[in-house]
Amino acid sequence: MILGRVTETSTSATQAPPVRAPPEECAAMAGRFVTRSGNERAAMRPTSSHPDGLLFLFAHGAGASSQSSWMKAWHERLSALGSVVSFDYPYIREGRRTPDRLPHLVAAHRQALASAAAGHGGPLVLAGKSMGSRVGCHVALEEPSVRGLVCFGYPLKGAGKRQTLRDEVLLELRVPILFLQGSRDPLCPLDRLEDVRAKMRARSSLHVVEGGDHSLSVSAAARKASGQTQADSDARVLAAIAEFLKTAMA
Repeated sequence: MILGRVTETSTSATQAPPVRAPPEECAAMAGRFVTRSGNERAAMRPTSSHPDGLLFLFAHGAGASSQSSWMKAWHERLSALGSVVSFDYPYIREGRRTPDRLPHLVAAHRQALASAAAGHGGPLVLAGKSMGSRVGCHVALEEPSVRGLVCFGYPLKGAGKRQTLRDEVLLELRVPILFLQGSRDPLCPLDRLEDVRAKMRARSSLHVVEGGDHSLSVSAAARKASGQTQADSDARVLAAIAEFLKTAMA
């Protein structure tokens, strides 16, 4: 068993050509393709130097800073694909637990983007975990320099069955976006995400981590059933990002 699957949606002819995944499986609906595969301390923290290459601005989720073990591990992995700059939102730097309201988060994210992009001549991609990915989507609506979005665990809804979908910003996007989602993530039911993707104007891709949670951590049962490790799953996630970027940056 492979612990990942990738789906992709193309949009209208006015968009750039969609990423074409290998045609091992195709969805029955037109334009949809499915394949199965398996403090400011961090505001300037690139692990590699690519002055004219790809730059990721990497935003943390609501509950942990850029210095969390998860963020540092993925910062390091992303550095294989380009320069990476992580940052902390003001509420984290000030020692508060509750995130600021969305307009303040967007403003802080845009400021971090301006600082990171200063003097950089290459393409800019916003990557983020959970809340950071959602805020990045809002920033992409206002910043034409953003070439792509990489969302680790996009929070399509809040906790609880009756929570409203947070899909308005996704429907407004024009920038290519990659969703990296765990199949066990209660904040992003995959059937609801597919409904949203079918309505989006932006080109979107989806990599599903089978048995993965909101942080893409694969359950022990899924690892045992597949005979694969968390590192194997993380490597496939990174490969999905690399494949997405080939077309997003074209």
